[in-house]
Amino acid sequence: MPDRTDTLTADPPPADVAAELAGLVDALDRRLPRKQPTNLLVGTWNVRGFDRFDPKWRSRPGDSPIRDRSNVAAIAEIVRRFDVVAVQEVRRSAQAFLLMMRRLGPDWAFLVTDVTEGRPGNGERLAFVYDTTRVQPSGLACELVVAARDALPAGSPPATALDRQFARTPYAASFVRGSSRFTLVTLHVLYGDAPADRVPELTALAQWLQRWSASPDPWGENLMALGDFNIDRRGDPLYDAFTSTGLRPPDGLNHVPRTIFDDPDAPPDDHSFYDQIAWFPQGRARLTLPFVNAGTFDFTAGGLVPAVDDRQLSFRISDHFPLWCEFTT
Repeated sequence: MPDRTDTLTADPPPADVAAELAGLVDALDRRLPRKQPTNLLVGTWNVRGFDRFDPKWRSRPGDSPIRDRSNVAAIAEIVRRFDVVAVQEVRRSAQAFLLMMRRLGPDWAFLVTDVTEGRPGNGERLAFVYDTTRVQPSGLACELVVAARDALPAGSPPATALDRQFARTPYAASFVRGSSRFTLVTLHVLYGDAPADRVPELTALAQWLQRWSASPDPWGENLMALGDFNIDRRGDPLYDAFTSTGLRPPDGLNHVPRTIFDDPDAPPDDHSFYDQIAWFPQGRARLTLPFVNAGTFDFTAGGLVPAVDDRQLSFRISDHFPLWCEFTT
C-alpha cells in the first residue's frame, strides 16, 4: 500500500510557507550551534500529540487537527538541527511523525517503540530520530522494565517503591560518532493525579540508570537520560528523586523555560523543569564526552509560526520547547 506522504512531500510549499520556513531557518542559525566536524548535538522534544495532521499547507479555523503541513515542515526544520533527538508523544498512527521523516530526507532515520497500551500509556510511542551522516546506531536498542524482584505489591513500604512497570516504557538506544559511543534513555514520566504519583517512577529510573552505568555492560558508558520527566521545580521532591543517584542536568538547562506557557518574566527558579537532559558527572559512570553548551529553542519568539494564541500554537507545534546539549567528539 503506497504511503500518502510520498505525494505530499513531492508538492512544494506555496510562497508564503516557504518564506515562513526561511525565517525559521534564519532564527535557528542565529540561536543554535551549527553542526561541525568535531561536535555532537543531542536534543529532546516532547511534540504534543504527534499524530494526525491536516494535509493542507494551511489549516483553517475549526479544522481538526489544526496542525497542518506547514507546521510539520517547521517541526522538521527544528529537528534537523540535531544529530540525534529523542521525541516524546509520538502517537499510534504516527502520521505527522512519518511526514516529518519524509521532509527530513533520505539521510535521516529513526527508531521507535510500539505503543504503550492502557490509559496511563496514553497511546504514545517514544522515538529517536538521527542524522545518518553524523551518527549511527551502535547495536543496542531496548526498553527498560522493572525486574520482578524490584516491584512491590501496591501499598508496600517504602512509599517511593515502584509497584508496577513504568507507565510509558523508557526506551534506550546506543549510537556512535567517530570513536565516541553513547547511550540515550528517553522517557515520558507518568503525570498522575498529584506530584507524589511521579516519585516512584523517577526514583526507580534513577536507580535503574545508576546500576546500569556502574555495571561492566559496554553500553552503559556515556549514559544520558533525556525526555519529559514532569518535574515541577528544581529542588522539589520530584527533582530530589530524579537526582537521588547522582544524575545531574548541565547548568545551562537550569534556568530556561520548558513550555510555551512558562512566564518569560518569572524568576528562573519558577520555570517548570519538566524536560531534562542529564548524566552522571562523577564516579565510574561519569560522562566522558566533553560538554560544551546547552540550551533551548523558543519558537514562540518573533512570530515564527502563525497562530491565533499560545494554546493553538501548542497544537500546531508543541506546548514544550526542545532542549539541546552540545558535546565535543
